[in-house]
Amino acid sequence: MNTWVTVLAACLLAYLLKLSGFVVPESWMQGPRRSRITTLLPAALLSGLIVTQTFAGSAGAIALDARLVAVLVAGVLLWFRANFLVVVFGAAAVAALLRAAGWS
Repeated sequence: MNTWVTVLAACLLAYLLKLSGFVVPESWMQGPRRSRITTLLPAALLSGLIVTQTFAGSAGAIALDARLVAVLVAGVLLWFRANFLVVVFGAAAVAALLRAAGWS
């Protein structure tokens, strides 16, 4: 029962957080500096997530494994302006092949 209470509380918190974006007055988001920050914030958060998920090992150690190679392959495919699905499937295939070959 405790798990369900936690899940429902997290759902409610996520909903309220999303709803708060709609009730923030537009005047709070106007201005050149705030506009730049709100425009660049999603990219900064996504890049931070990619870095932490790529290099995160056990007990906070840095891990160099198939994830790093997959991200590099995705970067190269994006450099060549490949379709998004090609990038995702290409990176996943490289990671799967490396893990199947025993390179965790």
